[in-house]
Amino acid sequence: MERGDYLYIWEAPEWPDWRYDLAALAAPLAAAAGAQGLLLGRMYDAGVAQRTEANLVALTADVLKTSEIEGESLNPHSVRSSIARRLGVDIGALAPVDRHVEGIVEMTLDATQHCYAALTRGRLLGWHAALFPTGYSGLSPIRVGTYRDDARGPMQVVSGSAGRQRVHFEAPPAPRLKKEMPRFLRWVNTHSDHHPIIKAGIAHLWFVTLHPFDDGNGRIARAIGDMLLARMDGTDSGRRFYSLSAQIQHERRSYYEILERTQKGTLDITEWLAWFLRNLQSALDAALHTLDAVLAKSRFWQRIAGMPLNERQSKLVNRLLDGFDGKLTSSKWAAIAKCSPDTALRDINELMALGVLQRSEGGGRSTAYELAEPMPAPDAAAPVPLPQR
Repeated sequence: MERGDYLYIWEAPEWPDWRYDLAALAAPLAAAAGAQGLLLGRMYDAGVAQRTEANLVALTADVLKTSEIEGESLNPHSVRSSIARRLGVDIGALAPVDRHVEGIVEMTLDATQHCYAALTRGRLLGWHAALFPTGYSGLSPIRVGTYRDDARGPMQVVSGSAGRQRVHFEAPPAPRLKKEMPRFLRWVNTHSDHHPIIKAGIAHLWFVTLHPFDDGNGRIARAIGDMLLARMDGTDSGRRFYSLSAQIQHERRSYYEILERTQKGTLDITEWLAWFLRNLQSALDAALHTLDAVLAKSRFWQRIAGMPLNERQSKLVNRLLDGFDGKLTSSKWAAIAKCSPDTALRDINELMALGVLQRSEGGGRSTAYELAEPMPAPDAAAPVPLPQR
């Protein structure tokens, strides 16, 4: 059907009769499904420790990036600590509890660990309340744990300064949510003929279009998509090995552009689904690279098994393996390990003597250090300990 006399897709007479060209999507759908199968296969060929680490990496990225898409930066250590605490994973010293971080972690884990549970109104309202524990979005009070009422005007997505604002999208009036939200939830919870990945893409778009809350709609839409993708993973463990939100954040500008185009277009959403599939495949490809890094980290610890590393040395070596930001100097070592400069230098010299660290190439005011390659082979008779944190 051609576009009628309406501005937004929710105003179309045939709403929400979603349509798409499956033939046009066949190739990207097959590629995404194939990448998903390859990742899961490689993950289950890896050991339990490697799967746990990859799961922690993916969930941490998901929480961080779904917030960054909305322009909000969270502390990575707080996020990783919160997830590790809830998963029962030992990562050494944990960051202090941040109730805002705890809320978004709670929503993310609920969506993935309970992916087969029905998506209900109560569950959505719980997610929303977890996202805004203070009842504020920034400095503005919002309605929390309930749908919007449009008391301050229609729900619009705008940009630009006051007086020169551009309206990118306007959501359905609040009274329509009484009909729209139950219909959406029934569709999510009912088996359909859509491929599971296609259904995840439609659910993401549909929820964003309804925009039922004062704030947090994008984060909840992505959590719903992750929930449906987790069902396709075919596991009941709730483990997630890739982050679509991280890929969307990387393509943040095109994400908002495709959403605006789609919501001002027709109910043929082939273009949106093609974008969704391409970025899902990119997220899966990135996860395969993450797995390579996790496996390399595991091999590293196996190679140095039996070496007498103390707790500080183990902690800092792990920081280097995870990708240290900047150059590691003895002063940074002392600050991170909370020890004296003399102790830090002694730790470093011991690791250099063992062949674990080496001086970085290049000059500078302070000597920097990096992991040595290749690492010395371990004693074949030595036991292989779990990585220390």
